[in-house]
Amino acid sequence: MMHPKTYYLDLFRVTQPQLEAVVAEGLRSGGGFCDLFFENTDCADLLLRDGEVSSGGSHVDYGVGIRVLCGEKTGYAYSESTAFPAMMGAARAAAAIAQKSVPPMAPQTLAPAPVDRYPVQRDWRQTKASTLVPFLQKLEQAVRAKDNRIIKVIAMLSSTVSDILMFNSFGEMAFETRPMASLSLSVIFQQGATVENKSVSRSWRTGAEMLTDELIATLSDEVVKGIDERFAARRPKGGQMSVVMAAGASGILLHEAMGHAFEADFNRKGQSIFSDRMGSRICAKGIQIVDDGTLPGNRGAVGWDDEGVPGQKTYMVEDGILTSYLHDRISAAWYGVAPTGNGRRESFRYAPIPRMRATYMEAGGEDPRAIVERVKEGIFVDQFSNGQVKIGEGDFTFFVKSGWLIENGRLTMPVKDINIIGNGPQALADIVAVGSDLKIDEGAWTCGKEQSCPVSCGIPTVLVSRLTVGGVEG
Repeated sequence: MMHPKTYYLDLFRVTQPQLEAVVAEGLRSGGGFCDLFFENTDCADLLLRDGEVSSGGSHVDYGVGIRVLCGEKTGYAYSESTAFPAMMGAARAAAAIAQKSVPPMAPQTLAPAPVDRYPVQRDWRQTKASTLVPFLQKLEQAVRAKDNRIIKVIAMLSSTVSDILMFNSFGEMAFETRPMASLSLSVIFQQGATVENKSVSRSWRTGAEMLTDELIATLSDEVVKGIDERFAARRPKGGQMSVVMAAGASGILLHEAMGHAFEADFNRKGQSIFSDRMGSRICAKGIQIVDDGTLPGNRGAVGWDDEGVPGQKTYMVEDGILTSYLHDRISAAWYGVAPTGNGRRESFRYAPIPRMRATYMEAGGEDPRAIVERVKEGIFVDQFSNGQVKIGEGDFTFFVKSGWLIENGRLTMPVKDINIIGNGPQALADIVAVGSDLKIDEGAWTCGKEQSCPVSCGIPTVLVSRLTVGGVEG
């Protein structure tokens, strides 16, 4: 959503001359760049446990963050008041932290101003909790009707609406209103003495119009799908073998094992395995890896990033060649390139850093079924969880939530309790097939690099010729 500029100035009780004065105060000690980030966020959540409201609440987060850059040094301060004296005090504090005389940062070339990427028909701020409880109860009833082994159902609905105003020492001003809503469903099943659980979620930058009967049907079907296989699943023999990653949620491996290593702060500091690989071939021809802020209503979408840079679609890998890192203003100035719209922060209390948005591999040309059929011995992975990655070395470990054993081109046995172990650059180099079925997962993904940010991920069916599968010893 976008309101007129006066809406944001009035909301934060500031004038443009005051913004200019605060920025000037931030630069008084010799800084090269100063920016202001104003935020007014309405938050609400509602938890339903076995048909009864278990908890719920709402609050407002309000304030301004002020950043001063002096070469490689960053000063940051925030205030929960936007009164002019409070802002001037925060500007002086940020300037004192980063005190140093440096030339002003040169204005940066930015992408065109964005269109409204967050369409809203029913504002969450105007939606009463009393109208949401019946929806969650209907969802719970629909789930229970699907399977008599269900012993517990937990449904949670959370929403935020954030009014954002940004201004900097280049004289650039950006503003927008960002909605976000997440619906999460956790179900526990019991069969004899065995207990299994499954969780599903949906999250979009949209309004309360997302709460439809269609969404109830989709989530209730999805949360019980494959539960028979979960009860039947076994731990397979381990070792090195081919791994087929299913389209959609398995893209979290791409996010964690490769995406973070493409963030420019890690590369600028020489901490990433890809720090010296720009312009090099890192995977097979035809592979394109994207970080995209332009998907309408997507959880990872950004009209503007949190530095006032327009959101855009960034190709990190083109035809197998590493062509771009993910930049904020600091790294873009250091590399002498344009910012890519990846400067993001958890709230006004944090300085922005390079972060992903919606990260995915574009579709290839292969039939997903044919990809499985070409594997003699391997694992088909549907969902990963609990990943660990070493950015410097590129090594990763992911726990497999659900998958299948592949034998002679057929899915033969559901598997569980296994780890997939590998190295990011080597796994990229070992991709030998990319399916035509790209799926952007719409779950409530949150990235926790120093601070939390909403993201999304996706991937088509992909065959990695060799990874280590931790299972039963041979």
